[in-house]
Amino acid sequence: MPAADTRHAPPPRPGPRATAAVLVTALLAGLLALVAAPPAAAAPVLLSQGRPATASSQENGGTPASAAVDGDPGTRWSSAFADPQWIQVDLGAPAALSRIDLRWETAHAKAYRIELSGNGTDWTTAYSTANGPGGDESLSVTGTARYVRVYGTARATTWGYSLWEFQVYGTADGGPALPGGGDLGPYVHVFDPSTPGIQAQLDAVFAQQESAQFGSGRHAFLFKPGTYNGLNAQIGFYTQIAGLGLRPDDTTINGDVTVDAGWFNGNATQNFWRGAEGLALNPVNGTDRWAVAQASSFRRMHVKGGLNLAPSGYGWASGGYIADSKIDGQVGNYSQQQWYTRDSSIGGWSNSVWNQVFSGTEGAPAQAFPEPKYTTLDTTPASREKPYLIWEDGQYKVFSPARRTNARGTTWANGTPQGEKIPLTRFYVVRPGTTAATLNQALDQGLHLLFTPGVYHVDRTIAVNRPGTIVLGLGLATIVPDNGVTAMRVADVDGVRLAGFLIDAGQVNSPTLLEVGPQNASADHSGDPTTVQDVYFRVGGAGAGKATTAMVVNSDDTIVDHTWVWRADHGEGVGWETNRADYGVRVYGDDVLATGLFVEHFNKYDVEWFGDRGRTIFFQNEKAYDAPNQAAVQDGPHKGYAAYRVDDSVTTHEGWGLGSYCYYNVDPTIRQDHGFRAPVKPGVRFHDLLVVSLGGNGQYEHVVNGVGAPTSGTATVPSTVVSYP
Repeated sequence: MPAADTRHAPPPRPGPRATAAVLVTALLAGLLALVAAPPAAAAPVLLSQGRPATASSQENGGTPASAAVDGDPGTRWSSAFADPQWIQVDLGAPAALSRIDLRWETAHAKAYRIELSGNGTDWTTAYSTANGPGGDESLSVTGTARYVRVYGTARATTWGYSLWEFQVYGTADGGPALPGGGDLGPYVHVFDPSTPGIQAQLDAVFAQQESAQFGSGRHAFLFKPGTYNGLNAQIGFYTQIAGLGLRPDDTTINGDVTVDAGWFNGNATQNFWRGAEGLALNPVNGTDRWAVAQASSFRRMHVKGGLNLAPSGYGWASGGYIADSKIDGQVGNYSQQQWYTRDSSIGGWSNSVWNQVFSGTEGAPAQAFPEPKYTTLDTTPASREKPYLIWEDGQYKVFSPARRTNARGTTWANGTPQGEKIPLTRFYVVRPGTTAATLNQALDQGLHLLFTPGVYHVDRTIAVNRPGTIVLGLGLATIVPDNGVTAMRVADVDGVRLAGFLIDAGQVNSPTLLEVGPQNASADHSGDPTTVQDVYFRVGGAGAGKATTAMVVNSDDTIVDHTWVWRADHGEGVGWETNRADYGVRVYGDDVLATGLFVEHFNKYDVEWFGDRGRTIFFQNEKAYDAPNQAAVQDGPHKGYAAYRVDDSVTTHEGWGLGSYCYYNVDPTIRQDHGFRAPVKPGVRFHDLLVVSLGGNGQYEHVVNGVGAPTSGTATVPSTVVSYP
């Protein structure tokens, strides 16, 4: 006979004494529990979702690291088919960790480690296995960290590593967090096709900015995707106009985006600091006018007609830059002394003046230096377009384009640009009045920075330490270091992107204005380099300013894509010692590439290169006008500091399309031994060099080292060297 089932039988009913005893026992147990119980702990929360993620590699453009922390079970990160590989997430602040969930795709890790770090450089192991089962894994971990990574050492399949989700749980205690996203402020003017009075707003800002060369006004005009009719957007100083579509053809203006030089009597040589991006134009008369000088970018533009780079009346013009753009008709260069066009498509090009350089440009004129003066490279060795703001799904995002090698033509003409879309909520939107302490807090928290138009004084260095950080400016946002600090420093990490801002030296001498990587940086960034794009430097002009060196590049593989580094020759606070700045750009990193390098007027060397395997495609320079005498520019046994010097320690270096001009108007008797100086080694090579004396104010004895004919007399005629050595 089976035993009676007593699982649901009521317990025996206690008698009165038993009831009292039970109550006393329960009361004592409760008191003991109150005494012994640990304090209540906050429940673990998901810390990693939407946070910045980076990886050692990605299989293709559709499987970025960010896809493993986006909370979408249908997207994934996948790596190259090799060992080892890693993916890491930046939690933004130190957190006490409790659990990590991994949801592997079939291509999972057989052997891997979970590693923790407080700084993204020094790692400790919190978990490891040599027999990972794949599928869904939930791992208990302990430790405090800001950075968490999965480091795979052996694959379970022939494919790479692939994670649908990488989730980190724990509790954070970093105080109140700064919010991401938000309003873009009063100087960002956003339009859609139904906005009334667009032309009136454009005209009002142009009236303020047309001649405000050293003013404090900053503006950005942003056009949401659609079609706009009958506009003529005249673009003045510190003004940016941009479409908010992913592709230029998403935003069409039936009209013009115009830069002319009426404010300066038809002379366009001072039309600095402005930009146009991401628009398709149908010019009213078939040709758009873009008569600019340095620090003026023309990116991701589609001109459905011609483009005239000269001012009305064909007066003087002095430089410019086109990238990732398509001009259906001819580009009329006319009076432009120098120009660089990269990774674009043009219907033709007219005239050459001194220094016209093309790389990766469909329709570019054939290589022809020294006459006409065309330097043409079939492709650009490495490039990655500037990040830009888009409007999609009812919100702002920043599109971060993918890196290309041996690029030719635009990123967008034959399909959708490759890259990553980052919601604005992952950016700290910087508005005038924001302090450097707040900027650093936002960076430490894992946010990117979006500077809205304005002038920002910083009393401490902006420290960019996280891989993949984007610092993007709108409307030529300007950073001024106070008390002699360095305005910005970047750690020796992968994939930082600096773009679209001006650093203006303060009154107290700064040792540097921007440092990319610390001294003796050595990490390999070849797969994900730092880029510096449309980042400009100014010493003097808006007032007395000083800096020993404007930009120092220590990190290997950095790409400097379009910069104007300028010690002022006019404006306020200008004089040989008043706005003293000895060096423009100094490069110590290896494998650094400069595309579109404009550096002018420094007291000593404009560019010095110490790193190996450096390359420069297009260089434009003027030596300092205001040198008081020959002794002031004597470089040991050499008369005059070279515009571009490669150190004797360098074994490999190459440059294409480099020009230097002199205009010593204080002492026209000054002589330069050469514009370019480099060690005589088989691996150090230059193509298409020139030097010019402007009206005979100073002279060059040679072009490079002791090679090249001297300039002479008052004729402004270049002396050229086609190939060196």
